[in-house]
Amino acid sequence: MPTDREKLGAYGAWAAVCFFWGTTYLAISVGLETMPPMLFAGLRFLTAGVILFLLMSRQQNVRLPRGREWVSLAGVGLALLGVGNGSVVWAQQWLPSGMAALLVATGPFWVATLEASRKDGERVNRWGVLGMLLGFGGLGILVAPKLLGAELGVGYLAGVLAIQLACFSWSAGSVYAKHNPVGVHPLMGASVQMLAAGVALTLVGTFAGEWPVLRVSPRSLAALAYLVVFGSIVAYGSYTYAMQKLPLSIVSTYTYINPVIAILLGWLVLGEELTWRMALGASVIIGGVALVKAAPRLSSRRRGRAGGRAREVTV
Repeated sequence: MPTDREKLGAYGAWAAVCFFWGTTYLAISVGLETMPPMLFAGLRFLTAGVILFLLMSRQQNVRLPRGREWVSLAGVGLALLGVGNGSVVWAQQWLPSGMAALLVATGPFWVATLEASRKDGERVNRWGVLGMLLGFGGLGILVAPKLLGAELGVGYLAGVLAIQLACFSWSAGSVYAKHNPVGVHPLMGASVQMLAAGVALTLVGTFAGEWPVLRVSPRSLAALAYLVVFGSIVAYGSYTYAMQKLPLSIVSTYTYINPVIAILLGWLVLGEELTWRMALGASVIIGGVALVKAAPRLSSRRRGRAGGRAREVTV
């Protein structure tokens, strides 16, 4: 049971996740102005992973992973950061930062689906199904104008699909990590995950021939530095810490806040479009996410009322 001081720190970590991960979409868009996507993402996680690994290795009470813990942490890192974040960065070549954040907000639907597919997983009740339908309805509101209009491009459609792949991979890695915990310090585990993802993404960028087109401007370098420090070391480290100290239902509410921050920053800094359709789609998606997360409580309350009525009849 976490102490009051640990709880305070955990809520501070959750607040950091809510804010900094909301700002990363803007930083990614700025970095992509001159840097190719896979090397940009790979260098981010390699740098952050090395820094965090060295910092944690100096701590007396923090041990290195052992045996299969290396494999487990590397696998989670590849799923969450390699495929998950890497696909988002790749998609943002064509998608505005605010739109990308809204599409990523569908992630909890994938988590619920994957959990329900496990034998010991939590089943999706009718409230959860309704929430997922609402969420994907909101996704349709956002994407439909491009799909039905003449402005649809292959890149835009590929970006939308890539973000859904990112959501699936992030969710699969999260579900695996939840059911297969390791015994190392959360920040040491995060450093190994970032190193694995950084190596993989850098190799992909190398084989894709991105080094010759790599250009560094003051803006893209600043974006990379911001993502290394605040998007990776601070936010991802805070996420792993909060997951250890707070209920998942509380930690995962960052998905409500990230899109709002991303949309506002994209509009203010990059002049991205902000329309009534985006506001409506965002509201529907966030409402669907809220319903999916509330579904277990709604179901238990219904069972409790039904049980109460049954007891009244039998008295």
